[in-house]
Amino acid sequence: MLEVREASTFYGRIRALDHVSLKVEAGEIVCLIGANGAGKTTLLNTISGMITARQGEVVLDGRPITKLPAEQIVGLGISHVPERRQVFGSLTVLENLTLGAYSRARRDGQAAIKQDIEEVFMFFPALKPRSRQLAGTLSGGEQQMLAVGRGLMARPKLMLLDEPSLGLAPLLVQEIFHILAELRRKGMTILLVEQNARAALRVADRGYVLENGRVV
Repeated sequence: MLEVREASTFYGRIRALDHVSLKVEAGEIVCLIGANGAGKTTLLNTISGMITARQGEVVLDGRPITKLPAEQIVGLGISHVPERRQVFGSLTVLENLTLGAYSRARRDGQAAIKQDIEEVFMFFPALKPRSRQLAGTLSGGEQQMLAVGRGLMARPKLMLLDEPSLGLAPLLVQEIFHILAELRRKGMTILLVEQNARAALRVADRGYVLENGRVV
């Protein structure tokens, strides 16, 4: 499904990724592990179009997407759940989820979006009674659930998840990873960045270790 081929990404003159290559097959959970500054978040940002690789290419279902803008990449089926949740705190849970479907709203219509919101609430039942609550007032775990739910609203083929366990209590970490395994069981493909290597490898099919911008 996804292939990164010899990708090198820079911040000015600083090389953050150094000829990185990886593959993610349909239906897999693949994890990226490594220390802070290893290039994990940069790799996700490169795949989702937030940053453009200076060398190499990113290929989705045989189509090069390296130079495409982020919004077009979302339309092709990649959804990015960023580090530290980044929900819209001044909007309600329902508004956050609705915004997740922005790229398909005209095509699919409001009825389909409402149905998908109900499916998100099935995955994350704690969110339903808080649907009118401002996202900024949710707990860290609830915000993480909302961030994943918002990503699902784009109906992605591939979900990029950046540190979903960050700052969460152990029981919530278990719940998040249980949900990821359930998403995979339903056919979702996931590329997961995680510092909790044991938890990530417990649910992943394969893992890549990044160090100083390289796969080691």
